[in-house]
Amino acid sequence: MQRILFICLGNICRSPMAEYLLRAMACDAGRADEFLIDSAATSDENVFRGVGAPVYPPAKAILDRHGIDCSGKRARQVQKEDYAKFDRILCMDDSNVRNLRRIFGGDPAGKIAKLMDLTDCPGNVADPWYTGDFETAYADIEKGCRAILNGGGEGV
Repeated sequence: MQRILFICLGNICRSPMAEYLLRAMACDAGRADEFLIDSAATSDENVFRGVGAPVYPPAKAILDRHGIDCSGKRARQVQKEDYAKFDRILCMDDSNVRNLRRIFGGDPAGKIAKLMDLTDCPGNVADPWYTGDFETAYADIEKGCRAILNGGGEGV
């Protein structure tokens, strides 16, 4: 079983989109039992008194348009224990990688990578928080999830 944790800054846009998109894709491929998938934030800004904010409405809307239900998802901040729990920790951008290495105290097992680096278009997942362009973010995330299902970045 592949244990995958998706990471972004707030866990209300890109990382939950990746979590639920990969779950749906794995299910559609008849491979749901091959994965344990979760998402988390490097920041605590969307967790209030222990309760996480729901998925940001435009991110939820694009998932809805693709027939993917993310209801019930609440933001959570990554914990040090997550490093041991997951095999692959896939970040949306460079700042997520830097923040995770600080939170985890490094990356001794080489688990941390950027999602897009598993594709033929390495780099950052477009950040819709600033641009409002959730279509581009979704397209980037879909490429990354397809790469995972096709065995991309198996060493990560």
